[in-house]
Amino acid sequence: MKKSLLSIAAGAFVLGAAEFVMMGILPQTAAAMNVSIPTAGHFISAYAIGVCVGVTMLVFGRKTSPKHLVILFMALALIGNALSAAAPNAIVLVIARFIAGLPHGAFFGTGTVIAKALADKGREGKAVSVMVTGQTLANMLGVPAGTLLAEYLNWRLAFIILAIGAGLTIILTLAWMPLIAAVPDAGLAGQFRFLAKPGPWLVLGAVFVGNSGVFCWWSYVSPWLQKTGGYDSQWIPLLMMLAGFGMVVGGLAGGHLADRWLHSVTAAVGQSISAAGLLMVFLVPGNLATCAMLTFWIAFGLFFINGPQMLLMAEAGKGGGELIGGAAVQIAFNGGNAVGSLIGGMALNASGMNYHTIGLAGLPFTMVAVLLLVLFALQYERKKAQ
Repeated sequence: MKKSLLSIAAGAFVLGAAEFVMMGILPQTAAAMNVSIPTAGHFISAYAIGVCVGVTMLVFGRKTSPKHLVILFMALALIGNALSAAAPNAIVLVIARFIAGLPHGAFFGTGTVIAKALADKGREGKAVSVMVTGQTLANMLGVPAGTLLAEYLNWRLAFIILAIGAGLTIILTLAWMPLIAAVPDAGLAGQFRFLAKPGPWLVLGAVFVGNSGVFCWWSYVSPWLQKTGGYDSQWIPLLMMLAGFGMVVGGLAGGHLADRWLHSVTAAVGQSISAAGLLMVFLVPGNLATCAMLTFWIAFGLFFINGPQMLLMAEAGKGGGELIGGAAVQIAFNGGNAVGSLIGGMALNASGMNYHTIGLAGLPFTMVAVLLLVLFALQYERKKAQ
């Protein structure tokens, strides 16, 4: 494996852990900040909003080498996570999480371009999956480690380690990543020209509503496992590791199949897997075995879709909009995270904290995502393949 790919995988690890660790430490963070669990969901939403806003950096950095952009993004990640570790109250933590989220979408848009540039012909899906594997390993190892720290030591330590990880990624990028040429400069408006077509919006719509559905459940996975599954809090780190393993396997499987199937069909399969899991969250009475199985199942589907959807948008933006195309997936992904967290919290409040309802709340969104991807396959990708 090329070392340059490992450097962007390292950055993806830091950002993936920064995004998802809050789900594992939500109860401890809520208690420390003196807010309720649904209110603590704003710490998740703030990061997601930061992702959406941060993509504007690509608009003004279009003439900059992707290597230099990655260094900038990791510097922001270092600042945001360090501030999260030091936050004295909920307001500061929301601000810190927003800053930590700023580089996320821009990084993955840039990383997709780097992975494609470094990939062997016909292996673009696998190259992107290497980057995504960094994000999924964050969920398999980083998030459980952060959850353990919160359970037995202090939740702030998780953010300190993430800040250090961002600094190490800067060093690896300087040492291993070649100076890749900037994407073709299509001008300020030209970067967005591909969005004048309806096809990319079908993909972005699928990413947004699909993630909205999954994050109705995933935002509250830690208390769900305890209240519905009957797990003691000490088991949550191991279950977060199980979820991370599902994400690793799902990300690799999706990237592998994306080199063989239509990308939109591959993504639709992943969204269908998530939809089936959310239905079971609503229907199946909670116990240790079923909740563990569903944690793996939905996590598998959540990251199965990443590689194919990012490739779809990078290809849609070809000719100057590649960075924006790849980053737009992360905007939609994290916009869905923010909406899903809010809707899941509303479902909990409306149902008297019945954790089965978060599956029902998310199911319609993932079903719409499947329909949008099937429509894209029929209208665009299938015609192109013919």
